[in-house]
Amino acid sequence: LHCQVIRTFTFIFGIFSFVFLFADFIHAAVARCMVHQILPRNFTLPCMLLNETVLSPFSAGVVESWSGLRRERGAAETNPPLLMNEESFLCCLWSDNNIDCSLYRASMQPRMFIPSEISISASQERDSNWNIECWIKGTLDLLVCSLRFLKLHLGPDLKVNLLYAVSDLPLGDASTSSLKGTAVAARCGCSEYGKCECCVPSPRLNYTYIMWLKIVTGVTPLWSPLMAVKPTDIVKPEPPLNLHLEMTEKGEVKICWSDPVLMPFPLQYEVNISGNAGQNGWQVVQVALNTSLAIDNPLLDSSYFAQVRCKNRYGPGFWSDWSTPYNLKLGAEVLYFPSKILTSVGSNVSFHCIYKNKNKNVLSRKIVWWLNLAEEIPESQYTLVNDRVSKVTLFNLKATKPRGNFFYNALYCCHQNRECHHRYAELYVVDVNINIKCETDGYLTKMTCRWSTNPNTLLVGSSLQLRYYRSKIYCPNFPSIPPESEVKECLLQRNHSYECIFQPIFLLSGYTLWIEFKHSLGTLESSPTCVVPADVVKPLPPSDIKAEITRNDGLLNVSWTNPVFTNDDLKFQIRYAENREELTWELYEISNVPTRSAMIKVQKLCVEYVVQVRCRALDGLGYWSNWSRSAYAAVRDIKAPLQGPEFWRVVVEDPARRQKNVTLVWKPLMKNHSLCSVSRYIIKHQTSENTTWSEYVDKGTTCLFPWTEHTHTITVLAMNSIGVSSINFNLTLSQQLSTVDAVQSLIAYPVNSTCVILTWTLSPHTYVITSFVIEWKNLNKEEEMKWVRVPPNTSKYYIYDHFILIEKYHFSLYPVFAGGVGKSRVTDEFTKVPDGYENQNNASLYMVLPIVISTLVLLLGALLISQQRMKKLFWEDVPNPKNCSWAQGVNFQKRMDIL
Repeated sequence: LHCQVIRTFTFIFGIFSFVFLFADFIHAAVARCMVHQILPRNFTLPCMLLNETVLSPFSAGVVESWSGLRRERGAAETNPPLLMNEESFLCCLWSDNNIDCSLYRASMQPRMFIPSEISISASQERDSNWNIECWIKGTLDLLVCSLRFLKLHLGPDLKVNLLYAVSDLPLGDASTSSLKGTAVAARCGCSEYGKCECCVPSPRLNYTYIMWLKIVTGVTPLWSPLMAVKPTDIVKPEPPLNLHLEMTEKGEVKICWSDPVLMPFPLQYEVNISGNAGQNGWQVVQVALNTSLAIDNPLLDSSYFAQVRCKNRYGPGFWSDWSTPYNLKLGAEVLYFPSKILTSVGSNVSFHCIYKNKNKNVLSRKIVWWLNLAEEIPESQYTLVNDRVSKVTLFNLKATKPRGNFFYNALYCCHQNRECHHRYAELYVVDVNINIKCETDGYLTKMTCRWSTNPNTLLVGSSLQLRYYRSKIYCPNFPSIPPESEVKECLLQRNHSYECIFQPIFLLSGYTLWIEFKHSLGTLESSPTCVVPADVVKPLPPSDIKAEITRNDGLLNVSWTNPVFTNDDLKFQIRYAENREELTWELYEISNVPTRSAMIKVQKLCVEYVVQVRCRALDGLGYWSNWSRSAYAAVRDIKAPLQGPEFWRVVVEDPARRQKNVTLVWKPLMKNHSLCSVSRYIIKHQTSENTTWSEYVDKGTTCLFPWTEHTHTITVLAMNSIGVSSINFNLTLSQQLSTVDAVQSLIAYPVNSTCVILTWTLSPHTYVITSFVIEWKNLNKEEEMKWVRVPPNTSKYYIYDHFILIEKYHFSLYPVFAGGVGKSRVTDEFTKVPDGYENQNNASLYMVLPIVISTLVLLLGALLISQQRMKKLFWEDVPNPKNCSWAQGVNFQKRMDIL
């Protein structure tokens, strides 16, 4: 455009010179734009008022332009400023003596950026100037630019915008095309004192920000040249925090602090130590690269306050503000090294102390140590490091017991006159003796490790994790923690235990395991243990369990199948119990191995047994398997019944048929006699005519038959699936012996509602009695007759039953001979218990009665004594009313009579 203008007016020489100079400038401006680089200090840039425009249809490079040269020559300011429809900026070139700018759109032909650190002097500014300072706040979340206008009058319609675009390219590699469609406007807040502040949120520290300012006052726009900054170069950190004094093991004192936030670069520090708080106090400024600085004793004794500030150590940036002043005199009253210790149970630790009393150092030989201000530590545990430093050592420490919210023991350094400062050292003792148990599953595919801790003893903010190291084969003789290890994720269970699963596993590798206890105070480690998965196998339980009681022998026979992934080198345990609601297990361990069955002698043969089996490696390594599924040994007959049942007869006369009907009754066989069941009873008959027959009773315990012969012998046999009882009871019925009166008398003595004594005497006779049978029945109720067989050599028998003593009972006693049953003796009455029986039954009562009486007497005496003492204690000072003046002459006895 400008070249065409020059050719058109070549005939005018004067004008040609001017246009040539102007075109040369425009050609340079079209190619480049200068950008002012923002450094960590304030700087000045001009405000440009765009009031002249050169428009040309022949070039798309520059649409609006303005030259500072035209302004210097006093060009008229008649054209109104141009308001842009799209985002635009000034593209400027300047030197020490001149500045030339063009209003430029990002959509135009790209121009390269030229970095410049030259600040434009105020003498070159025409419209107004801007004093600018930009920084990143210490929290790294805000870019702030502070503006101050030196010549511009701020009206109420003033609008200030900071426009910026972000590029990931260095400034020298960027061009105006990087601003196309990416510019963002940040609103700025202004005060009436000519100051504004613009904020860009969430800056990206390592990117390049290209910025420019635009002010509109009324309808007049003012522009600034382009500026560029890398946020990481203008960070202003927050001041350091937590200033405090610490001492070293050798007694040196240092001032320490902490960084407010984590910075993306290392910091350097300045420490200001002053003599007093006034402005006239002396100051010493020292540089530090770490968060501490040693202070020698003379400086510490003569100083009062300290402050610290920080900035980027290697790059540009602002110094932070000074920290809050720290009073060195108060901080140096008592110092501990270390101030806090985290250690494990059984260890030994040492603390050092410097103590000042009223700003004067206390000699170390005059320092005593107290634990929790309750226990003075013996002097034998003290060490005098030097004149100022005392040391105490604590041996074989026990775990710290939590006291409310305190999980440490407080260690106090005190003067020997028992004056103690409120500051103390903290001792944290944690029990890291954690037992890790691992087991490999029966399929040999995974290893599960478990460990637990007491959550009530864990420090707040602590964490536990399982670390391990796997060696290629087996375990070392003395496991130790290797320098390299891995963390295994563990899941917290409901019972406050942890469970970690290794899968896949190497059966013969050695896994060294330990628990790492992490806390802000340090890291502790439990004693390492080494596990070989093949040595901690928990096999699968045996399968196909079978159990039965053997015939004839009566042994519990148990058999099983060994689990998979095992060999025959196993040992087994069997537990068995009677199958009932509450199982009482008995354990049987097999000694002869290898085997897959066992025979167990049991006490009871005719009960159902439930049986389980488990196994383990024969060498004792690993674990017992789980118990197998239950097998049941069903009840079945083992042998033929040992004996037949005891039985008795009930004879009823049948006059119409001139016969007697006999009912046999017997008691069911106990299982230990039937072994184990009775399928039927066999009743064998034999008469005096030598006639025999048998009848069978499949169900029930009674049998009815007519008795017409002189003698009739009956035998009752028990039969099961194996055979018939070999020992049986016989009973002979004889018409002749049934009239023999062998019992002379029968008396029934009631003892209580559950016992009746029956006594009898015998008549002289020549028959041999083999047994007696007693019958009894309640005559007031319709109930079956009860009976019991009694040995022949007794004359007294205790009958235990439920008796109602006010009701009438019928008692009968039958003598039984070898050839028949004699005549019974009957009684229907109870007789009073004789003195001998009463004394015998109440002997225990007579023994207990004196003890009860004596105890009551002692209690009564103790009660009377305590009453007298209470009366004396509470009523000792009560005045006697007869001694009162108002009661003189009053007859209290008379008053009582009236009452």
